[in-house]
Amino acid sequence: MLVPLVVGVDGSESSLEAVDWAVDEAARHAVPLHLMHAAAPGQDASGPITAASQRAGGGAAGVPLSSKVLRDDAASALVGEGHKAFALVLGSSGLGELSGLLLGSVSLAVAARADCPVIVVRGSQEHRAGRFGSVVVGVEDGEGSDTAVEFALREAHIRRCELVAVHAWSAPLGALSEPLPGSWYALEAHRRPPAQVLDDALRGPAKQYPDTTVTRRVIEGPARRALLGAAAEADLLVVGAGARHGRPGLQLGLINHALLHHAPCPVVVVPQK
Repeated sequence: MLVPLVVGVDGSESSLEAVDWAVDEAARHAVPLHLMHAAAPGQDASGPITAASQRAGGGAAGVPLSSKVLRDDAASALVGEGHKAFALVLGSSGLGELSGLLLGSVSLAVAARADCPVIVVRGSQEHRAGRFGSVVVGVEDGEGSDTAVEFALREAHIRRCELVAVHAWSAPLGALSEPLPGSWYALEAHRRPPAQVLDDALRGPAKQYPDTTVTRRVIEGPARRALLGAAAEADLLVVGAGARHGRPGLQLGLINHALLHHAPCPVVVVPQK
């Protein structure tokens, strides 16, 4: 049985835009689409599900569609559905008491707790419609990006578009700005040259998709600025998130928080496995 792509809906235009995006994504991956709405006990929950079902029905043909209403808070309901989901898809703003705060509350809470990829659909119609032909993935030094790179390569492959792998780096204060042999990298054995970080991260996953074009970008400067700049001409921005030490959930970090709030295109947070 195929695991579904799950969309959280609340009746807002933002969540309906997420449904539009999710229909296309489900069709690309040939997985069912599952609409989920969380409502308080006694609250009429038919409206958001009906609107979302009608919207999904007008999208890509052939996508199996189901829906569910859970009497729970939105974040907990979505995290629970994520245990058996291909990914969770959310809009970037919502209705009701969370109006204008969905990203700051529900989406961030879900992204920090879910054990499957979480996709926040944001940005202009041009970015949501996949018109740039590019998927961007952020690659950090270490193992925190492995699963994100695999996810991003699969997305680029199935979309038949380019993958842009971005690694941002900063030299220690007073060091050479160019990572030359024998420079400060030789003094910091735990650090790899920026180009090697990308090569190491891409080597294994790229073998699975040899026909996918991969562009490497090594950018000196803050990762936030580098990734937002690359996302300006992307259909999707993919980042990883590692587990918290000694606590359940994921460590999103300041960079991922900034991207979820400000990226010009849909953002995927992929838990590191």
